[in-house]
Formats: sequence, structure tokens, C-alpha cells
Amino acid sequence: MYLTGEKKKEIFKKHGKSVTATGTPESQIALFTYRIAHLTKHLAANKKDYSTQRALLKLVGKRRSLLNYLKKRDIERYRAIIKDLKLRK
Repeated sequence: MYLTGEKKKEIFKKHGKSVTATGTPESQIALFTYRIAHLTKHLAANKKDYSTQRALLKLVGKRRSLLNYLKKRDIERYRAIIKDLKLRK
């Protein structure tokens, strides 16, 4: 399995407020970014895997909506997560 419990805790600790704060937008965006990177690598090797392609597009949409939410609520947190994860709009 590509995403173990330890890896999730590491992501939440680095980008969220704590290991147990799994619902913060920053931690969710970081988790989605990790999953998107994994699925992108998978699709590079398996070009005809359309179900994975659909899942990837859904994840990108979820991440985009969380980023939009964070941008409306707190622009400084939005800028920090964009800079930290090296995302661009």
C-alpha cells in the first residue's frame, strides 16, 4: 500500500496543526496533493487506466474546492499552503 498510517501522520503533522487535526483544510490539501502525485505517476505508466484517470480528476476538483474555501476564509493560510506545497493556480 502506498499510503501507510505513518505516512498520513507525517503529512498531518507537517501541514496540519497536529497529528490528530486531520480535518483542517491544510492537512486535507496536503493529503490530496500526495495522492494526486501518486496517481499521476501511475497514469504515466498505465495510460489506458480510465478509472484511475477519473479518480484523479475528482481529487483535483476536491483539492481545488478546498483551496478556494481557504482563499475565501483566510488568505494568509492559503498563501502559506500554496508556497509550502509548491502549488500554482
